Amino acid sequence: MDPELVERARRQFSGRCDFLLSAPALKFLPDPAVPEIALAGRSNVGKSSLLNAITGRKSLARTSVTPGRTQELNFFDIGGRTGELPDFRLVDMPGYGFAKAPPKVVETWRRLVRDFLRGRVVLKRCLVLIDSRHGIKDVDREMMEMLDGSAVGYRLVLTKGDKVKSHELQAVHEATIAAARKHPAAFPEVLVTSSEKGWGIAELRAAVLADAEL
Repeated sequence: MDPELVERARRQFSGRCDFLLSAPALKFLPDPAVPEIALAGRSNVGKSSLLNAITGRKSLARTSVTPGRTQELNFFDIGGRTGELPDFRLVDMPGYGFAKAPPKVVETWRRLVRDFLRGRVVLKRCLVLIDSRHGIKDVDREMMEMLDGSAVGYRLVLTKGDKVKSHELQAVHEATIAAARKHPAAFPEVLVTSSEKGWGIAELRAAVLADAEL
């Protein structure tokens, strides 16, 4: 990873990082005026914790042990001065998988995410978070196929890397890289992160900034 890019990303995320709005439907989306990077992952994969770690904030995104807490598209402004457009936005998408919600509600979330991916012209990249303890599951593959079909490039990011033994983490990492190679829209590099230990956070920030500047 380019040290200059890593440092620029550190400075970028040490500046403005503000919650903008929650969108329960497409009509509530902010104007597509700046680049966006979305975060996707199974319920309880650690999206909120990773978002807090990337931005260096403790509570920018709320965290919960209850799967399925995020039920809307949550937008966060990154960079820019107050009153100006941000440099780019992060979008926390609804968790998928075993969300504790009625089937009709879950289907509404899926439709929202699918339509967002297919129609959001400023969406530069998606980060698909994979729990290091479990590796890629069928619901993750479904998400990857949805991204492939939507022609949205994405990075696979392993979370909670500190929760497994080193040899197990290496095996999951290698398996995830192999899986990425089978998907046309997947980025070949797979980052390993830990929100608690700070592993891979600087590299992920740099990757997000590089994607936003595409």
